[in-house]
Amino acid sequence: MRAHDEMPRHDDEVTLAACPDGPLLLRGPVRIVDDRGQDVPRHRATVALCRCGGTAIPPWCDGTHKVNGYRSET
Repeated sequence: MRAHDEMPRHDDEVTLAACPDGPLLLRGPVRIVDDRGQDVPRHRATVALCRCGGTAIPPWCDGTHKVNGYRSET
């Protein structure tokens, strides 16, 4: 059996995967907006969104979860 990351995707498919004790990985053509409704520029097809709240570059993950003790329930 192939891992989820290796499964073929359609170009218009959007997936959101929760990494254990880490970020949300967002893949596919989805629009991200900030709290004012303004577009947040994406420079990659796959982005990591912070779940721990400690990132210095919101909404993106900067790896802070590895040092701040963040633990996910999923």
